[in-house]
Amino acid sequence: MNQTIVYSRWWCLVLAMLVGGMSVTPWPSVSHAQDELEKSTPVDDNFKPGADGKSPDAKKLPETFLSWMIRASGIFGFLIMLVSFAMVAIIMMIALQLRRENYLPASFIEEFEQQLQAKDYQGAYESAKSSDSFIGRILAAGMGRLSRGYEEAVEQMQQVGEDETMSMEHKIGYLALIGSIAPMLGLLGTVQGMVLSFQVIANSTTSPKPSELADGIATALFTTLEGLVVAIPAIIFYSLYKNRLARFLMECGFVADNLMKNFQGMTKPATAAGRPGGAAPAGAPSAPRSE
Repeated sequence: MNQTIVYSRWWCLVLAMLVGGMSVTPWPSVSHAQDELEKSTPVDDNFKPGADGKSPDAKKLPETFLSWMIRASGIFGFLIMLVSFAMVAIIMMIALQLRRENYLPASFIEEFEQQLQAKDYQGAYESAKSSDSFIGRILAAGMGRLSRGYEEAVEQMQQVGEDETMSMEHKIGYLALIGSIAPMLGLLGTVQGMVLSFQVIANSTTSPKPSELADGIATALFTTLEGLVVAIPAIIFYSLYKNRLARFLMECGFVADNLMKNFQGMTKPATAAGRPGGAAPAGAPSAPRSE
């Protein structure tokens, strides 16, 4: 019995020693395997870890061109994107407004000429007043001043035409402004990218690798590219819209002058009352009543 107790204590002591040895002895793990692999790998004397303590030559996940472009563009690329949205909106708005139907609608001109031939001057005035076209507003403004004389009616037409033209020219001028701002924003991005690249060179004790300079150079090139991509269409549409507006204005002026010549024989009411007999010349059309 005593011998059995001795053997039991002996085996307990051996088991305790084994457990203690197992807890103290380091077991192989993934980190241990990596350490063994690093020990077996020849060490490069010129190796210099990056800022994060990792090898600069460590493989990275491939980055898409779009994400690289967005990251490299930075704040100036974001501003250029906002300018591009404004440019597209202005181009579409002017394209809807700068149409022949809004300046010289053929249906209105035909109806107006028919009313003049029928001596329906009041109906012609109402048609011009209800028209939303450029020439309709000009004719309505001129016919509304015929009671004060033909010369004053022509001056009123010119004033209204100049106001309408200035309003459209201001809208078109925004495209010229965008065409000037976008390259300047791209130039700011170019300067920022070059500063970042030179900062890397200045802070490096050895010759920097191309990958370390790539971010700054990418910022410089991408912002320049984006600025030009926005500026070139803006300048093109500015020139096209400006020429189209000039052509429409010339045609409207020519048509409006020909139509208003039908009222050139009308006289002022005061002059007609002051004539001998107090009546207007025979055959002279009466001025339309402006409301």
